[in-house]
Amino acid sequence: MKKVDKFFRTILSLLLVCSFFEVKGQTTKMNLKIMTYNVRHCVGEDNVLNLDRTASVITKFSPDVIALQELDSMCTRSGNVYQLSKLGDETGMYATFSAAISYGGGRYGVGILSKEKPISVKRIALPGAEARTFLICEFKNYVFACTHLALEEVNRLSSFNIILGEAVKWNKKFFIAGDWNDTPTSSLITEVKRSFILLNNTAMNTYPSVEPTECIDYLASYASSVIVKNSLVPPEVVTSDHRPSLVDIQFDVMLDGMKQIKRKMDKKNIYDLNGNFLGNTEEDLQRQNRGIIIVDRKKFLMK
Repeated sequence: MKKVDKFFRTILSLLLVCSFFEVKGQTTKMNLKIMTYNVRHCVGEDNVLNLDRTASVITKFSPDVIALQELDSMCTRSGNVYQLSKLGDETGMYATFSAAISYGGGRYGVGILSKEKPISVKRIALPGAEARTFLICEFKNYVFACTHLALEEVNRLSSFNIILGEAVKWNKKFFIAGDWNDTPTSSLITEVKRSFILLNNTAMNTYPSVEPTECIDYLASYASSVIVKNSLVPPEVVTSDHRPSLVDIQFDVMLDGMKQIKRKMDKKNIYDLNGNFLGNTEEDLQRQNRGIIIVDRKKFLMK
């Protein structure tokens, strides 16, 4: 009986060699609305501190993810409030904060609000006469980063080298946004465009908010093709000293290998390479580790 069982497994493996299927290369389209906004600790051009007003601007445009700069966390000047958390509560988004400096009894820095909960978060210090920070949030299908670069050109350029060094590490689409304190014809932006694709229309000025004369707020994609469906700088005059900038984009996302097999499966039996029956449900499929499995007489390489 053992000899027959061993013989069956050997024959099954040989028969299936010709029907090997590797799960790779298949993509789907993803639409994403990304936004950046320097909110000046929620103090408007009327010198009124109003978090509700800032939240309403974000809600109005409903971005999937937004980079925010000049946020207070428990600072006396803004009423000892964790501003990003409150903005997250009011917009129904996840809040991720990165402090650049200690200020007024609390901390001051940048943040990301997202409809999707981040998978991982990384915070990196950047140079500046006033220290800066670089915040990276990883999501299922992309990575989104936020920073507010220094006033000094030498520190902006040094910061960009650090940013580029981080961007190359990811095998997902990498987007970055923020107030970069430089104009489209500057040395910094010239250097940025060697490796990144600017997504916003730089002919649309963002600062100052009342009668903007400069574009210093940017959204960019690292070394990958992205379709920009719309670029907008809304005429938000009072809420901050900057106007927000946002883009609607579309890009390719690699399909998860497990999902590709599910599309082909539909209650078909799963075996290992030795011919052992592993099940025939989605739960059985989820339990499989990386490696080769057999579904419907085809081999699938799980990566």
